[in-house]
Amino acid sequence: MKVTPLDLRQQRFRTVMRGFDRTEVVAFLAEVADEYEQAFRETDRLQGELARLEEAVNEHREHERNLRNTLLTAQRLADEIKANAEQEATRIVREADGRAELILQKAQARSEDIQREIDALRMKRREVESSLESTVTAVRNALEFVQEQERRDRDEKILLHRPRQADPVADLRSLVDGLPATKAEGR
Repeated sequence: MKVTPLDLRQQRFRTVMRGFDRTEVVAFLAEVADEYEQAFRETDRLQGELARLEEAVNEHREHERNLRNTLLTAQRLADEIKANAEQEATRIVREADGRAELILQKAQARSEDIQREIDALRMKRREVESSLESTVTAVRNALEFVQEQERRDRDEKILLHRPRQADPVADLRSLVDGLPATKAEGR
């Protein structure tokens, strides 16, 4: 049975002897009806607020779901970006290592070429030094030979300009042979 505040206000009781004071009962029923009505209003207000709050909670839940989905999507994207960045970094490092290895190989080959050139130049230098030493020796020998020849020629010229001493044997021989005397005999 549902009793409304109006039911409480309109309720009438039979009168009996030695019963309750009618005014007190009516006053009490009016007061109960007022309280009951206020409780109904409060219940209606609370139900309205409950509905509003439930709607807000549902809205918040929807926002939370959206945020969670957004966060999951952002996390996935961040993970993908990170993985791509790591792959790209690995690729770049691998390429850099390859280029560094290639540069190192080229530098090593160039170094070996330069070392061969240096060795070849050292050999050429030794050859030139040997050649120069041979040339200097040959020039020295030639100079000594020329100086010796000049000394001999000078000595012979001196001997030729010197008056000859009489050599009777040579004179006889020249008369016999009819040949002039040789330089060796003139000495």
